[in-house]
Amino acid sequence: MTWVGISRQGLGMIAVLVALLWACVVGERVIVSRANREVLRALRDVRRLPVVETAASSRTE
Repeated sequence: MTWVGISRQGLGMIAVLVALLWACVVGERVIVSRANREVLRALRDVRRLPVVETAASSRTE
C-alpha cells in the first residue's frame, strides 16, 4: 500500500484555509451578537414610546 504525502505547500494552504474558516466563524458570532443587542435595544425603545390615545379609542358610547 502506498501513502501519498502532502507537500509543505499543501499543508500551508490547509493551515491558511482553516484559519480563514475560524475567522469567519468568529466574525459571524460577533455579527449575531451585535444584531441581538440591537434588537433588544429597539424593543426597549418601542416599550418606552408614549401611548397616544386616538379619537376612536377615546369614545365611550
